[in-house]
Amino acid sequence: MPGLSRLARLRPPQPDELAALSDLCLRSKAWWGYDAAFLAACLGELTLTPEELDRDAIIVAELSGRPAGVAQVAVTDREASLEKLFVEPEAIGEGLGALLFDWCAAAAAERGADHMVIESDPGAADFYRRMGARDDGLAPSGSVPGRKLPRLRLEIGA
Repeated sequence: MPGLSRLARLRPPQPDELAALSDLCLRSKAWWGYDAAFLAACLGELTLTPEELDRDAIIVAELSGRPAGVAQVAVTDREASLEKLFVEPEAIGEGLGALLFDWCAAAAAERGADHMVIESDPGAADFYRRMGARDDGLAPSGSVPGRKLPRLRLEIGA
């Protein structure tokens, strides 16, 4: 992993920082060039909730004492779902995404999953392919009616 990932510290999120982590998700999503109306439509999916904190595996990548990335994976039975993986725009391409993705795969395996499904932003799909995920069709967007997203699958074992 290049760059900043070697300096990152992974840690659990704190309940009082969920709003700041949700804002990080929004800034990262905006990096792809989406307009304000599109980002507003995605706000619900990009917001981390206390219920998710209690239910899912969530991790923060911290640099110099500040959150620089966040990832969330949910597991039901043998299937994991990558719910969120976002990196501060200035840290994109520095290895934090790969560090977070590897953590998600390990967390999913620890929770008994044998594969992880990723409903990806179209711009991020190549990243997930480089991480070993394979195309597995299309999925409807949870935020924008009629929009289809690349669906990928990573075999992770358990």
